[in-house]
Amino acid sequence: MNKSCLFALAFLALPALSMAQSTTVKAKTKTAAGTTKAKTTVAPAPAPRPVPTPPAEKVEARANALTDNMQKALGLNPQQVEKVRQINLNSVRAVETARLQYRQDVRKMASVIDDVGQSRLASLKDVLSPQQFDRYQRKREEKMGVPNSQGIQGNPAPGLPGGE
Repeated sequence: MNKSCLFALAFLALPALSMAQSTTVKAKTKTAAGTTKAKTTVAPAPAPRPVPTPPAEKVEARANALTDNMQKALGLNPQQVEKVRQINLNSVRAVETARLQYRQDVRKMASVIDDVGQSRLASLKDVLSPQQFDRYQRKREEKMGVPNSQGIQGNPAPGLPGGE
C-alpha cells in the first residue's frame, strides 16, 4: 500500500482507538513499598437521553376537550374553567410524556400515569364544589366500569358463601 492509503486508514481508526481507551484505563503504579498496584479509571457515563415531549397541539386539544366536557357536565363557572383547564393541561402533558418515555417499561408507565391521575383528582377536589366533585366521581366511575353500591346488593353468585 502507498503512504497516503496508510495515512487515511490510520486517520480513520484514530477516533475508534481513542474512544476505546477513554472508557476504561488500567495502569500499574508502584507504591512506596515497591509493590505494584492496579488503578482503574472509568470515563463518565454518557449523558442521559432527553425526555421526549409530546406534540403541544395534541396535548392542548385533549386538555381543552376534557375541560369542555367537564364544563358542560358540571356547570363550571369561568374561574373554575380556567383552573380546571390548567389542571387538565398539566395532567395530559404528564401522561403523554410518560407514554413516550416509558413505552418499553409498561409497569413504570402505569405507575406514573396512576400517580398523575391521583394528583389530578386531588387538584380537582380543591377547585370543584363538593357537589360538582361527587358528580364528577360518579361519571368517572361509570366510565371506568366501577360497580356502584346498588349493584353489589343483589343476590350472591352461586358457589360463593351465602349462595347455593
